[in-house]
Amino acid sequence: MTRGKRTQASELEVRLLREGIAESTHRAQAVVCDNRGRVLSVAGSSETASFARSALKPFQALAVTTTGTLERYHLTDRDLAIICSSHQGTIQQVRQVFNILWRCDVDPSALQCPTPEGKRSPLEYNCSGKHAGMLAVCQQRHWPLNTYLHRSNPVQKLILSKVAELLRMPAEEFIMVHDDCGAPTYLMQLGQMASLYAQLASGVNLDLERMVRAMINHPTLVAGTGMFDTELMRLTQGELVSKAGAEGIQCLGRVGEGMGLAIKVMDGAKRAKYAVAIHLLQQMGWISPTVAQNLAESFMNLGKFKRLEVLGELSMI
Repeated sequence: MTRGKRTQASELEVRLLREGIAESTHRAQAVVCDNRGRVLSVAGSSETASFARSALKPFQALAVTTTGTLERYHLTDRDLAIICSSHQGTIQQVRQVFNILWRCDVDPSALQCPTPEGKRSPLEYNCSGKHAGMLAVCQQRHWPLNTYLHRSNPVQKLILSKVAELLRMPAEEFIMVHDDCGAPTYLMQLGQMASLYAQLASGVNLDLERMVRAMINHPTLVAGTGMFDTELMRLTQGELVSKAGAEGIQCLGRVGEGMGLAIKVMDGAKRAKYAVAIHLLQQMGWISPTVAQNLAESFMNLGKFKRLEVLGELSMI
């Protein structure tokens, strides 16, 4: 991200209204960047730091696309979509994860992500596709499988180097922690997340372009029917790429235009980040009023008596 004066503007406010009366309030920040890392508009501060969580997955998947792993094991865009996913553990999604492991001759017992409560296998965990991708790279490169989540494993060093290259930062400057699934994630400024998604959507990097194509062509694998990422990508028909992260993170890119949006709800509320995304996407003209209305019916109208409203807007820099 381009460094210079601190970019800051008023935060966004998300209100839960019960029959029109405010009951709860969430604060949110958002940043729009171009694919050169320049901040274009902001609500809050572009330098607010948070863990990227699952919004990092398309960039972790660069380990798969840049090492010949896809070609070696004849993996398809469907496999790449599930590697980028936070899936719901449906039969279709679990079978896609299993397909990756089967093609690279890795037993599912090698997965080190948790088994969801009430389920029977780590294949059903929402991050299992990402883990399968990391294992496939290790298998292809003859790197240790049993330590694939360790920071010292070559696959994790490779992922970090790819992210560092995109952000034009030394790898040693990144603060790395473990996500809930056990894989590393990084502390980043919102502007850096927005810059990554601008690059993802720009079409300049062929490996990232394939990631986008896989996600927008197979949106049901990326999240699941009725989930925000899936429904937004389905309704916009390839114009937007979208990936949620835990604790109020939502990142989006406008395909072909090299612009990225990163959102952080400060208290981590999932419901608020979707409302903010709909509000800002409509404000920027990235979605039509019809798409905004369809999304609002699912993600802002929370029942007969409750709905969300968003106050505020992005400030141009």
